[in-house]
Amino acid sequence: MANENLKQRTGTLWAVLLTTVCWNSASAVHAGTTTGKAILEQQCVSCHTLSPVTPQTVEQIWKSKGPDLSSAGVKYKPEWLKSWLQKPVRIRPAGNFYGNHIKTGEKSDVIDEASLVKHPQLSSEDADLVVGVLTTLKHNQELVKQGDYQPGTISMTLGEMIFDKFKGCLACHQIEPGYGGLSGPEVYTAAKRLQEDYLISFLRNPQAWEPKGVMPNKNLKEVDLQKLVHYLRTLSKEDFK
Repeated sequence: MANENLKQRTGTLWAVLLTTVCWNSASAVHAGTTTGKAILEQQCVSCHTLSPVTPQTVEQIWKSKGPDLSSAGVKYKPEWLKSWLQKPVRIRPAGNFYGNHIKTGEKSDVIDEASLVKHPQLSSEDADLVVGVLTTLKHNQELVKQGDYQPGTISMTLGEMIFDKFKGCLACHQIEPGYGGLSGPEVYTAAKRLQEDYLISFLRNPQAWEPKGVMPNKNLKEVDLQKLVHYLRTLSKEDFK
């Protein structure tokens, strides 16, 4: 009888301990998520949209200061996000909307550096918390088909010909620092920061993601979509330091 009571007391004790551990773990996760949201609300929402509110007019695009993050979970690679948030490097040479950050130069329009805002730099711990929240934001996930990108290779020469000569993408995007257009984001790190399936989806129909965006729909064939992402992946392996 004594042994039976001891077993019951021991079982109860273990149940209490397990409940306490699970409760504390859940509380820690909840606190981390809340802290991540707090960081986003304090430092990010003045420039970025976290809820799916797509600009419906050109004026709304003009006023946007940073990219929409409501699809961050299906767009960005988490490891890149964490690294970049700790050491932000400008991806869009002329800001989120280039029309707000150019001025007349001697020969052509140039970037008005004074008008650009420096991105906040986060600690490793805060970056982890923020990334934990961003990866849960999956607006437009129905546009991304898992496995849409078929891994493959392409020569740098052919890839550059498709990107530059055949499709004219170099007019808006830099393929290395200082070489290419300024109105769009640089693409030499695109494959490091963006998920391949998202790239296929976006290149297939940019307006499905940004109805009033300036990215043109090139009506690319499926084979060209794959080749372009092959090229971006190849480009991302180059050392442009």
